[in-house]
Amino acid sequence: MELSRRKFLKGISATGALVQVGLPPLAAMFNLNGTAYAATTGGKAIDKRFLLWWNGNGIPERYWIPRETGTEYELTPCLEPLAPVRDYVHVLSGIDNVAARLDGQGNGHFSALCGLMTGTAYTGRGAAGASIDQILAAKIGTKSRFRSLQVGVAQESHGENVHRNMTWAGYERALPPEMIPHNLFDRLFGVKDQTWVDRKKSVLDLVTDDVHALQPALGSADRQRLDQHLTSVRDLERAIASLPPDYGKNVKEPEDISDLTDYPRIAKIQSDLVIHAFASGQTRIAAYMLTKCQSLTRFPWLGHADNRHHDYTHTNAGSPEQQRIMRDITRWHVEEFSYMLQGLKSIPEGDGNVLDNTACVFVHEHAEANPHKCNGLAMLVAGGGIKGGQHTKTHNGIGDVYLTITEELLKTPLGKEFPTAEEKMGFLV
Repeated sequence: MELSRRKFLKGISATGALVQVGLPPLAAMFNLNGTAYAATTGGKAIDKRFLLWWNGNGIPERYWIPRETGTEYELTPCLEPLAPVRDYVHVLSGIDNVAARLDGQGNGHFSALCGLMTGTAYTGRGAAGASIDQILAAKIGTKSRFRSLQVGVAQESHGENVHRNMTWAGYERALPPEMIPHNLFDRLFGVKDQTWVDRKKSVLDLVTDDVHALQPALGSADRQRLDQHLTSVRDLERAIASLPPDYGKNVKEPEDISDLTDYPRIAKIQSDLVIHAFASGQTRIAAYMLTKCQSLTRFPWLGHADNRHHDYTHTNAGSPEQQRIMRDITRWHVEEFSYMLQGLKSIPEGDGNVLDNTACVFVHEHAEANPHKCNGLAMLVAGGGIKGGQHTKTHNGIGDVYLTITEELLKTPLGKEFPTAEEKMGFLV
């Protein structure tokens, strides 16, 4: 049986709302070699995806950037969480955020975000152009259920437009991230029903008929994959149900928040939802904002709650103690990114897995945070068919990184649509 990659399990809630549960990549969706979709004329290549991941502030370079280049580099204390997916990750250092030095009106933080995301300067109210994820969404995201997803974790309510948004549809047109797991789940599954709000039922209860109709047509391996997929949906429901019922409804200023221990749990739920959206073919583009621009997050789960992240980067920042605190914080950033990569890698797709077909880019706002350093940036590029397990030092701009990824991994010409894209880099060779 040839099965469409775009098939959904569907049902109707008690209020008449449509429920849709996307399917995972099943063997029945691909040709015998697992290299293309079967239910298309001539076989269509497996869709490539793009994930853009953002963290606020910067890094302690001594603990983050490897000393060695090439394949024999040693994972630094901050990069140790990448060990399970090392072969999928290419570490880049020496990247230049060219647009951050243009004549904008920012405070260093705003200019850094706008430059990294859009290749344009800060206008005084926002970015002067579309972000790379939205440029790609216009090219490869239009046939998916969701053109793109914008996802956030840390609910800092401080600051201006640029603090809270990494994604831009165009000139000063921010696309805010969805930071509440309940809302993101409802968006993906189409549920607006009181029984779900009260967590008394599962969305899976509403698609039972479709599941029963599909199972006999699947091989044993596909039936197992489908069962694992539906179990993961139920696990997501339980994880969200375990959150406080008023989560996200009474966000206060960061200095008034005393307990932020839910952030690691929220990050993993949000990551699982993005993984589901990618694996079920609901979107090909996602932007993930773990912490805000100029992040003021506290980290009680790391034992660092006395100050906010931004304070740690500027108060006696060069001292060994403060550098170790920054090490712990940025290691947590990498832990969450690694969790996302491992989740994508765990799902078979065709002759590989979902990570093989998802180009993931991890950027920090700055290099060394205290001086607001925008050259010599370190970043991670993972999945999508990249040559992993390496560290490359370069002097190229961020636009050159995007140009290489879009043209070589996503097979989507970027041209001059990202302002600073000038030449492809050699890190895929």
